[in-house]
Amino acid sequence: MKTAVIGYPRIGSNRELKFATERYLKGQIEQSELLQIAQNLRKEHWVEQDNQKIDYISSNDFSFYDNVLDTAYLLNIIPKRYQELQLNSLDQYFAMARGYQGENGDVKALAMKKWFNTNYHYLVPEVDDQVEISLNGTKIFDEFQEALDLGIKTKPVIVGPYTLMKLLRFTGTLTYQDILDDLINGYLEVIKKLRDLGASWIEVDEPALVFDLSDKDIILFKEIYTKILDNKESVKILLQTYFGDIRDCYQTVLNLDFDGIGLDFIEGKENLTLLDRYGFDQNKILFAGVVNGKNIWKNEYEKTVSLIEKIKNNVNKIVLNTSCSLIHVPYTIENERNLEQIYKNNFSFAQEKLKELFQLKVIMRIGKGHSYYVDNLAFFKEPNNRTNEAVQARIAALKKEDFIRLPEFEVRRQIQKEKFKLPILPTTTIGSFPQTKEVRANRRAYRNGDIDEQTYAEFNHQMIKEWIKYQEEIDLDVLVHGEFERNDMVEYFGENLDGYLFTENGWVQSYGTRCVKPPVIWGDISRVRPLTVDYAVYTQALTKKPVKGMLTGPVTMLNWSFPRIDISLAETTLQLALAIKDEVLDLEDHGIKIIQIDEAALREKLPLRKRDWQSEYLDWAIPAYRLVHSSVQADTQIHSHMCYSEFDDIIQAIEDMDSDVISFEASRSDLTLIDTLNRVNFKTEIGPGVYDIHSPRIPSVEELERVLTSMLEKLSASKLWINPDCGLKTRAYPETLASLKNMVEATKNIRAKLQ
Repeated sequence: MKTAVIGYPRIGSNRELKFATERYLKGQIEQSELLQIAQNLRKEHWVEQDNQKIDYISSNDFSFYDNVLDTAYLLNIIPKRYQELQLNSLDQYFAMARGYQGENGDVKALAMKKWFNTNYHYLVPEVDDQVEISLNGTKIFDEFQEALDLGIKTKPVIVGPYTLMKLLRFTGTLTYQDILDDLINGYLEVIKKLRDLGASWIEVDEPALVFDLSDKDIILFKEIYTKILDNKESVKILLQTYFGDIRDCYQTVLNLDFDGIGLDFIEGKENLTLLDRYGFDQNKILFAGVVNGKNIWKNEYEKTVSLIEKIKNNVNKIVLNTSCSLIHVPYTIENERNLEQIYKNNFSFAQEKLKELFQLKVIMRIGKGHSYYVDNLAFFKEPNNRTNEAVQARIAALKKEDFIRLPEFEVRRQIQKEKFKLPILPTTTIGSFPQTKEVRANRRAYRNGDIDEQTYAEFNHQMIKEWIKYQEEIDLDVLVHGEFERNDMVEYFGENLDGYLFTENGWVQSYGTRCVKPPVIWGDISRVRPLTVDYAVYTQALTKKPVKGMLTGPVTMLNWSFPRIDISLAETTLQLALAIKDEVLDLEDHGIKIIQIDEAALREKLPLRKRDWQSEYLDWAIPAYRLVHSSVQADTQIHSHMCYSEFDDIIQAIEDMDSDVISFEASRSDLTLIDTLNRVNFKTEIGPGVYDIHSPRIPSVEELERVLTSMLEKLSASKLWINPDCGLKTRAYPETLASLKNMVEATKNIRAKLQ
């Protein structure tokens, strides 16, 4: 048996790519230096995989921002507004990813959405009526050659044409039929050039095949690949799928002339059954995803070897593969200097998963008597008690009424309007303000023991005072404290909950240069101390305006952590909900009457097949959120916030959360969500984000007035809140101050027109 890796983390073991890219975007280094750093990282990652005897190593899995954007850019799917900037190729690419505001023009970034059921984000390619699909750039070819020059023959990887087609956003009159032939020809040209360079294998990633497919979808997929495979000549094509199974098209895939087929046996729950039912073409190679590319737990060889043996019953040629790209896990456990060995022994990050692939290959060749297998078996037989009896008792005592808030929404709404007396179109922010180097330095000094708690808190208090003053100066209606004490909206809360573990360098890429460090849920969860009360109370004392208490909801806490695998996700989420409920009631008791419970990642673990949505996720995720706020008083206003994702098809579930106000990311998607809200007669008050905070550009007052006017054409002013589309921690001071000032001014101008 051989081994393969679908993709490898590209940010580097110490986030070298993040920091270099940010320096370039700030004009602190030249493009040549950025390109050199990127090349060095690619070399390091290829050599590491080669040293671990990986047989099929990927190239073109590297990206400065996002592989979907890379593929669109390669095929010249570049909207006219970016071409008109007349920037060099790399800066044009970054303009599409981040927006651009400078001497060459002023354009917004492409829309951003969640990548299937992960916390990674992709840029949504746009097809306007001026598009001319053709090869644009040489990235995929250059990187293949780079590896070849190192003596490493890679399999170049590219987002497949079917998945790309499904992700495209058509902004003009063109449809997919208008561009299909040109798109296919573009891929054929890519294949030809790679073949001429000496590529033996090319991996085309088609994760969209794990969705529910219609007959029309299958016909489109077959049409695309019949033409491509008929012209591939000597190069071998690997069709790679992940994040689920391909039950709707398995036989179609099998009957096409692919040389290899990649199936996920971790999340693809029907893939093994499909092998048993329909068999497998013995002339093809199965790339079997048996090493989990999304979690960080050590591989249990007894279970994995048993799985491989079952696969072998139907397959002659097997390559042991990761279940998906390893960009979803940290780089290596070796960077964790402060984590106790007893915990480290349980973990496997990207580098360690390379070792697991190698060891599994050895075990399958030599047998279960090998020390790799024996030692692993012994490890998993050791007792590992992670339960808390008090937490278990609380869960067992829950009743149906614990998940229902009374009185009903409309009654609460009137009570809250009387209490807060907010103006029409109330303005607020999502919660965080810029995390400057000074803010981070203060937090780091406290963590390192260089300053005491009083000094640490005094700095944060001063920051809060400054930002309360600014919020009052521009006349925001509902204020926030700015979250200067928080490193991350999940990690901060996890640090104050029993049952969590934390890494020092467990960074994973969320989008572009944005990296997150998900904490690890180790045992049963409980609140051991107040999480936010002190700062909330301090802030409220500084102003007569209402201050929002800011919390992260239980579903997002789960989805943005590495969860346990020894109990169900549903049980873990209920534990989190009870802990956060304690904090909500504590805030209320201390006079905080507007409380935001963010569920930014609500959709993230939604099953990719609709038939599983309720039973496998929503039936426990939505009640868990309701449990958090079900006991508050009628005059306490509960807000929630949701970020970059598609909400159209789960709007009813979002309504069932029974929040009083929900803010959504909407700016990059041109406010299309509002049409969906109207279609279902959404009763909850809403705050669609009026400008994009993931871009440094500053929206003008006139632009924001146009946005608000568009909203009011579709929404009643009585249920509309005005806010940015997300928190502001990643933004710089000047752009934050200017954008918020413009937002409030635009709102006041519109209010005046409504009176």
